[in-house]
Amino acid sequence: EGWLYLAALMDLCSRRIVGWNTADRIDRLLPLTALQQALRERRPEPGLIHHTDRGGQYAAYEYQRCLEKAQAITSMSRKGDCWDNALVGSFFGTLKQELVHHRRYRTRPEAIRDMDLLRL
Repeated sequence: EGWLYLAALMDLCSRRIVGWNTADRIDRLLPLTALQQALRERRPEPGLIHHTDRGGQYAAYEYQRCLEKAQAITSMSRKGDCWDNALVGSFFGTLKQELVHHRRYRTRPEAIRDMDLLRL
């Protein structure tokens, strides 16, 4: 069916994925839905530090507004600094090596079920 994109939010203290969403394209709603899920389920205290890279989806008005409503502090990587997102990058690398590269998914829902079984 084509590509399946995953947006995931990691709690850096527990290293657990606390919000995630999938879609057939990358747009502003992909990470926004993951963020809304994480905020709804975790209900963090004001002052949460939310770190992302400089992608347009994370700088989008709706995404930043959602963080503002949650009274979160926004932190973005400096341009060209990949170390800031090393833990999330490691998560995606492990996901691909241990799950995705060993399977041939016929449909997007099949891939989503696999990820849901992992309780991302």
